[in-house]
Amino acid sequence: MERILVIGANGQIGSELVDALAAKHGAENVIAADISPTSLYGAKIYEVVDVLNADRLAEIHDKYNITQVYQLAALLSATGEKAPLKAWTLNMDGLLNILELARIRGEAGKPLKVFWPSSIAAFGPNTEAVNTPQYTVMDPNTIYGISKLAGERLCEYYFQKYNVDVRSIRYPGIISYKSPPGGGTTDYAIAIFHSALKGEVYSCFLEAQQSLPMIYMPDAIRATISLMEAPTENIKIRSSYNVSGMSFNPQELTSEITKNLPNFQVHYAPDSRQAIAASWPQSLNDEAAYQDWGWKAEIDLPALVTDMLKNVKIAN
Repeated sequence: MERILVIGANGQIGSELVDALAAKHGAENVIAADISPTSLYGAKIYEVVDVLNADRLAEIHDKYNITQVYQLAALLSATGEKAPLKAWTLNMDGLLNILELARIRGEAGKPLKVFWPSSIAAFGPNTEAVNTPQYTVMDPNTIYGISKLAGERLCEYYFQKYNVDVRSIRYPGIISYKSPPGGGTTDYAIAIFHSALKGEVYSCFLEAQQSLPMIYMPDAIRATISLMEAPTENIKIRSSYNVSGMSFNPQELTSEITKNLPNFQVHYAPDSRQAIAASWPQSLNDEAAYQDWGWKAEIDLPALVTDMLKNVKIAN
């Protein structure tokens, strides 16, 4: 029986991952954890955990006999640029604490499977931008991206040296109606729906033609769980897999929204996040994920827009 710990359970991915894992394994076998005093989404089991506290992590592991950890706690791209030392400490030391926990427990005969998310932010301005391959130049220029690239190397190191079963996805921008924007450069693609449904003109912080890889949350959750459930021998990449859903720019997203809300308007006012977006890929090649564990996206842009407009409207 799996006993699963989700750290960062109050975040955008964590909140929906907890529900999906609970549906699959039973709510009593999924421990939601975050630094805040309460669960924001009504998890059946919730623990207050600071991922920087290694002793607390070990305590929770032993209390619940944890077999899998999803380490999702992080400061995202735009937020991280405002507090780079804080972002580095959280993003790197948090991962190291989990990898060390897995190493120690593995040596004691209690193997711990680990999921850690990387990001398209690990690429950089000299990366091949269109159909970015799995292996390519990676020269990130944000503290978030630098921490993700360093984290990828750590994950592979712990697998090769200590046989820690760690798995990772380079997430593109993730779109969801269940949680608000969380400080990421791709979060315009969430905020724009809220403005559209409120009848507001949306001020977009990216240029109209700035294409980025994106994925709708149900596909992101499915990719994550599929990777973790894949047989160990199928996982050929222990740094991080490219995974893509679709690619679009703000103008294309706006055009799709106006098919449903013809009066919706967008004003473009690029800020510092535009420079970040310009250094990232415009589309991803995720053939390796397809070959190794059968990944294939199911949700395209029209389906995403239809579902977002339906559900954000209900939420508001």
